[in-house]
Amino acid sequence: MSFRTSGPFPPLILDDVRGAQKMLSGVARTTGMEGSRYLSSLVGAPVHLKCENLQRTGSFKLRGAYVRIAGLSPVERAAGVVAASAGNHAQGVALASSLLGVRSTVFMPVGAPLPKVAATRDYGAEVRLHGHVVDETLAAAQEYAEETGAVFIHPFDHPDVIAGQGTVGLEILEQCPEVRTVVVGIGGGGLAAGIAVAVKALRPDVRIVGVQAAGAAAFPPSLSAGHPVALDAVQTMADGIKVGRPGDLTFPLVQELVDEVRTVSEDELSSALLLCLERAKMVVEPAGAIPVAALLSDPGAFRGPVVAVLSGGNVDPLLIQRILTHGMVAAGRYLSLRLRLTDRPGALAAMLTTLSAADANVLDIQHVRTDPRLGLTEAEVELHLETKGPEHCEEVAAALRAAGYLVRS
Repeated sequence: MSFRTSGPFPPLILDDVRGAQKMLSGVARTTGMEGSRYLSSLVGAPVHLKCENLQRTGSFKLRGAYVRIAGLSPVERAAGVVAASAGNHAQGVALASSLLGVRSTVFMPVGAPLPKVAATRDYGAEVRLHGHVVDETLAAAQEYAEETGAVFIHPFDHPDVIAGQGTVGLEILEQCPEVRTVVVGIGGGGLAAGIAVAVKALRPDVRIVGVQAAGAAAFPPSLSAGHPVALDAVQTMADGIKVGRPGDLTFPLVQELVDEVRTVSEDELSSALLLCLERAKMVVEPAGAIPVAALLSDPGAFRGPVVAVLSGGNVDPLLIQRILTHGMVAAGRYLSLRLRLTDRPGALAAMLTTLSAADANVLDIQHVRTDPRLGLTEAEVELHLETKGPEHCEEVAAALRAAGYLVRS
């Protein structure tokens, strides 16, 4: 069975994905499939997590990069390769090039997380920091390719890359033959397109659901228009899928083979990342957690058994700290309040006694006694509390009001 692609390339077929799987034997790991009791109970059917966050280099990107570089001619290999990426593709290209003995140069944005820059260098690439947004970095890499003859390795829009990513789909069918729905994040579309080619060729009854961050959702307007449409701006914490335009090759494959494309909010993403860490014991980057966010936002929409692809786990520790805090807030696990109280001895202790009785844990407290907005006998307290969920937040606020405090959020 073959599927159409646009441009000068021949149609992408199942045999291409099977060939990529043979090529990747001994190179890419066959990543595990973990069941999730919590998500299964929520969905009402078995939910399995395909753990590409545990792949070499921490994401699925090694698969496509290796297949693409392995397919170069000796002359092309001698010229070296160049790529542009803020993280996962960079590391995939760097390791694939080293394994194949090819010189690699990777352009990364100036603000790229230091752990990702260091990892890319450790995998053997020459890293050049250029530009503050990916578009500037991409332009610099393409200019370098034209000047030096190095082969530009696109992160998603090439048949070899798509075929390499499609090996994830073959593994899903082997590990979970009873699967009814596959949920996968979409940036440029390489992973979703590759999985869809493999799965639909062998199991056309399986539903493929793509998920995008609402702030970087280029596929919905593109699918409505019938052709790739570029967004004016993209904004999401999920830098792995922060792509403003579908690929010319990936778009028709997604259009033809992916049954639905959904979007999720940043709050839903934060909650999903927190759930992966707490319930599944998985360190997952925001882009990798986006299928879980879709399941959390509308669990009744997915026919099981469901496989959710955790596409990557490369997350900057500083970012994960902020994201987890955001996720705790979104889940009602943090509560920030300001309240007025009488400025007298024992007033602060009495307020803390009220919080203790309400079973709220004080994380941080600021006691302001000198402010022109306060009355002569007033003080203001800003509280940051750890709570047990939205209902508990309401109970804590109600307990403070019942004790006579003026509570402000």
